[in-house]
Amino acid sequence: MTIVKICLKHRLYLASFCALVSAVSTTSAIATTSPTVVVMDTNFGQITVKLTDNTPVTTKNFLYYVHSGFYDNTIFHRVIHGFMIQGGGLLSNLEEKPHPLPPIPNEGDHCLANTRGVMAMARTSDPHSATSQFFINVVDNPFLNFQSKTLQGWGYCGFGEVIDGMAVVDAIASVETGTQQVYENVPRTAVILRSARVR
Repeated sequence: MTIVKICLKHRLYLASFCALVSAVSTTSAIATTSPTVVVMDTNFGQITVKLTDNTPVTTKNFLYYVHSGFYDNTIFHRVIHGFMIQGGGLLSNLEEKPHPLPPIPNEGDHCLANTRGVMAMARTSDPHSATSQFFINVVDNPFLNFQSKTLQGWGYCGFGEVIDGMAVVDAIASVETGTQQVYENVPRTAVILRSARVR
């Protein structure tokens, strides 16, 4: 084997080794990265939510709305005691904000279960229709979990969990509600999401 071939062979080994080290370092960096935490400031107090890495499309979608300020001064427009609180899409006059992004695919088959304190995407009867609205489970709601990749089985994608402020969630869930315009279970006293920011 000539010296040129030997040098070339060693260079290839070195390049492969460097690529491997880089990959390991990157993996380690990803593994040690802290999870994203979002603080939602409401007129009832603050709710702090830790987002999961298991639902990358859903999490990225939610963070877009957070970073753009979309959620600022929206309301929790649907509140059902012993079930959940829902917000992220309507203003205090119950006017729906236009969505700048298209609906996202349902990641219910690899998401967090809908247990107390878990935040999930709200949607229509179409499993893949979620945009900006979300809800926070007040109790365990296993019937909202993924069952199968069918119209009725997709469930609701849980992508975050409350790590501080469940007392605020419970307080919101306890407000008096009624029917306003075309919406049911609307708080009689507005529950305002003043802002949502990454901590």
